[in-house]
Amino acid sequence: MKYLIKTVETYRVANEREAKQLIEDAKADHSYTLSKYSSEYKCSKQKGEVVEEWYRVILTKDFCNEKEPDVTATISYHVEQGVFPEPVGETGDEDTEEDGFGEF
Repeated sequence: MKYLIKTVETYRVANEREAKQLIEDAKADHSYTLSKYSSEYKCSKQKGEVVEEWYRVILTKDFCNEKEPDVTATISYHVEQGVFPEPVGETGDEDTEEDGFGEF
C-alpha cells in the first residue's frame, strides 16, 4: 500500500487579494492539514521598469503521519492547456541511484 504523506504546491496569482483568498481556502479545506504557506510578490522588469506583476503562493499540505499512516489520498490534476517540458530522462540529475532513489 502507498500513502500520500505531503504535497507542496506552487501557484501564480494576479494580485495580493487572490493570494490571500487562496491561502484562506486552503486553511478551510479539511481534507488535509495546511502545515506551511507563504506568498511572495514577484515582478518582471525591462530596462528598470516593471512590465509584469504577480504573487507566488506556496502551500504545503499534509495528508497523514509518515510513521503511522492512517489515511489514503489520491491526487488528480486536470490541465486545460500548456506546454510541458521533456520528462527527466536517463541523463537527468533527478532520482539517481547515487541518492538512493533509483529505479525499483
